[in-house]
Amino acid sequence: MEWMARVAVQLLSGISIGVILFLVASGLSLIFGVSRVINFAHGALYMVGAYLAYSVMSQAPGSGPYFWLALLLAPLGVALLGLVVEVAFLRRIYRAEPLYQLVMTIAIAFVIGDMVRTVWGAENRSVTRPDFLTGAVSILGQPFPVYNLLVLGLAPVVLVGLWWVFYRTRWGMLVRAATWDRDMVGALGVNTSHLYTTVFLFGAWLGGLGGALVAPLQGLAPGMDTSVLLLAFVAVVIGGLGSFFGTLLAAVLLGVAQGLAVLNPLLRRFDIVIPFALMALVLIARPQGLFGQKE
Repeated sequence: MEWMARVAVQLLSGISIGVILFLVASGLSLIFGVSRVINFAHGALYMVGAYLAYSVMSQAPGSGPYFWLALLLAPLGVALLGLVVEVAFLRRIYRAEPLYQLVMTIAIAFVIGDMVRTVWGAENRSVTRPDFLTGAVSILGQPFPVYNLLVLGLAPVVLVGLWWVFYRTRWGMLVRAATWDRDMVGALGVNTSHLYTTVFLFGAWLGGLGGALVAPLQGLAPGMDTSVLLLAFVAVVIGGLGSFFGTLLAAVLLGVAQGLAVLNPLLRRFDIVIPFALMALVLIARPQGLFGQKE
């Protein structure tokens, strides 16, 4: 019974990790699906979201209102940064060779990383959780952090909101159409330049929201963007480049795999390898990903 309880707790913990990873990976997948640019600066945007949330919450440590304010302001700040990046740099390379796009986004990531070091310093930072989100609840006799429970509670809200945006709005219809054939969307008279900008802004907002949610969960330090970018990229590849549902499934799968790996001493030693092993298996069986389309 105790073993089953531990599995249940780690399963829920893995899903909560997967939800945050999905927010980051879905922004990455969305930007690629429309603009065909693999944005290697996306992890840096996520990092800025975490640091902005830290700045807001550190004004009143343990304050519930400041926590919600951070969840509102940090993604908006990252979206504005994403707007500057897209208009000033990426807009010029949408039709360029993939190598130029790769170099440009990596350069942007380095610039943003240096900005973070300049503004917040190179030392580690920690965020105090709001008083109402400290402690743990008992699940089958095992403690489960209240904050992770909040993340699980926010997951359906976020998913329903994203579904409504993509399937019940004209903008969402255009985004889905551009994912399938962006040239045809342009031929129908849609301002593709404006569409690319709004897509990048929304993708940056998703990355910033993921960063704001992760801030109370882990220490913040320059360089935290690298690990999440790798995992987000793995989730996008497993799910299929440009596939919203595939990214969701892959992110949750990766989170659960890492959560359950904690229960096994051997797997715990190789938890970094698990996502890449899953990606390799999927690519061997289905090179375009679980829900990706052949180009």
